[in-house]
Amino acid sequence: MKRRASRALMEAFPAATLIIVMLALWELLARTLNIDAWLLPAPSDVWRAGVGSVAMLWPHIARTLGETLLGFTAALITGLGLGIASDFSGLLRRAVYPLLVASQTVPTIAIAPLLVIWFGYGLLPKVIVVSLVCFFPIVVNTADGLRSTSPDLMALLRTMGASRRDLFLKVRLPSAMPMIFTGIKIGITYAVVGAIMGEWVGASKGLGIFMLRATNSFRTDWVFVSIFVSAVLSLGLFGLVNLTEHLLQPWRFGPQEHWEEL
Repeated sequence: MKRRASRALMEAFPAATLIIVMLALWELLARTLNIDAWLLPAPSDVWRAGVGSVAMLWPHIARTLGETLLGFTAALITGLGLGIASDFSGLLRRAVYPLLVASQTVPTIAIAPLLVIWFGYGLLPKVIVVSLVCFFPIVVNTADGLRSTSPDLMALLRTMGASRRDLFLKVRLPSAMPMIFTGIKIGITYAVVGAIMGEWVGASKGLGIFMLRATNSFRTDWVFVSIFVSAVLSLGLFGLVNLTEHLLQPWRFGPQEHWEEL
């Protein structure tokens, strides 16, 4: 356990050092060049603005986080379901896959206003936008992961009398888990951004609305605060997915000897 913790710290050290250096340079330039705060506030000013606006930010954070979780959950259920169904049915895969690819050529920000017209300014349009953003990487990685199972291993287990259900649960699904979680990680990374895009089109509460109001008021420090909060939310959700991946795949991340060999 100590070896894992020290390894994680060593891996995070270069990124943390780079971030600290960039913040220090930003602070130095903002102070020495006397840049107006409305144009580019110093990191220390952004920090003070964030601390001072905590009470005001909480309702917006809660709304955006709720939209993110609902939309991502819907995308996860439908993406996994459709990915598995397309693997079982070649006809469904040939019919749906080109449509999925074509759907990604339409900018989500162009669909969001239509959703507001159809469903109003409530929660539903934002949830749909998040689902649309997260759905594609999940379904594609699920379908491709299931098809990447070793045919030799499948043939071996068939000769041993394994049923189709056994092949799926004990071979195909476990071997596809890395790709499935890759799609989930990509989706959860974009989820908060999708919620904010939906709020830009029309909402009364959320980080997107907070960001727009701050921009219109020339409160650039609040804009940076909302950017920082959205990044923290995305990183936190990504970390939860990464933790879940480790728990569900102990054969990849479990043994202490594995880390020692690396």
